[in-house]
Amino acid sequence: MLKVKITQINPSPLQISLECAPGELHALVGPSGSGKTTVLRSIAGLNKTVSGKIECNGEVWLESDHLGTIIKQLSPAERSCGFLFQQYALFPHLSAIDNVAIPLQNSGLSKSERKGIGMNLLDRMGIASLSGRMPHQLSGGQQQRVALARALARKPKALLLDEPFSAIDAPTRQGLYKTLAELRTDLNIPMILVTHDLREADLLADRITVIDQGISLQTAAPQTLFQKPRNSRVAELVGISNMFHGVFDSGNLSWDGCNKNFMVADKGKIPPKVRVAWVIPQSGLSVHNNASIGSVSVIAEKMSSLGQIAVIQLRIQDSENMIEWEASSAEVRGLGMVVGSQMHLELDGNQIHIMPLRPINDPRRFIEHQ
Repeated sequence: MLKVKITQINPSPLQISLECAPGELHALVGPSGSGKTTVLRSIAGLNKTVSGKIECNGEVWLESDHLGTIIKQLSPAERSCGFLFQQYALFPHLSAIDNVAIPLQNSGLSKSERKGIGMNLLDRMGIASLSGRMPHQLSGGQQQRVALARALARKPKALLLDEPFSAIDAPTRQGLYKTLAELRTDLNIPMILVTHDLREADLLADRITVIDQGISLQTAAPQTLFQKPRNSRVAELVGISNMFHGVFDSGNLSWDGCNKNFMVADKGKIPPKVRVAWVIPQSGLSVHNNASIGSVSVIAEKMSSLGQIAVIQLRIQDSENMIEWEASSAEVRGLGMVVGSQMHLELDGNQIHIMPLRPINDPRRFIEHQ
């Protein structure tokens, strides 16, 4: 188990807390400059001025008190993290096999033993036949496989992945996803992935931590994160399209800009008569030709197709509110819907998730609304 609790990286404040079990892939997402790569570098020991505690499999890698006094701090070599970078960072003057074997240079193994380990890893990556090629003779995907093999050469205690697939084309990326999935089972070590691609995080990660301005706002399984974000800032950062505002009062939720109220389960966590943000998943939306009790009239403003899926922008009649509805192309044809069609939308209040507008630990909590 990798446990990370970072409270300070001088001169920037950081409040990061996360855990990653062996065999688990934990993704870090957030805007540029939010601190995602800084967390990886701190775990690996590449940042020296770190306060907090980092431990892996019961071994303390870093510990400091609340004043920042270092109690224990292992060097990067002692932590033995595999680090995979976005830009591969291969040595241009070394062949693929020599790049993989170089972390074993001071291991006490003979040159033939080091190359044997390197060949086994390249074979595992499916590129053993390219072992003699120089980096410039390899495609981007092949270079990244060499870099991944090198990261695994010393049998790391944790694998850190810093946007490793962002510079690779989509088909190659899919192949590397498959390789990474196979490695998770075989290696059984904690893996931390930094990515800006939410679909990638959703596809690969067991859990996701959302980071904003150096603060971890929420950690959850992908499905929970996308359906039940902790607050409006998390919903914004993970790109939830159907987020609205209103007033929640003991189970009654209003909808700003729309003459519509919903009954929502009151869990006692939000005070009465307070402004909130709220989201609703696609499963909570249904569109019909005829009105029903509780439905709202909508106009189809824009329609686009993604394969067999249609994405429709619906404007609530007599309102500026827009809501995005995803349906099969067959369902849209069955409704006879075209741009400009008047339809009737039902929202399932049981699937509405309400949230505070700002979390207690949101770094923007002291900024006045513009």
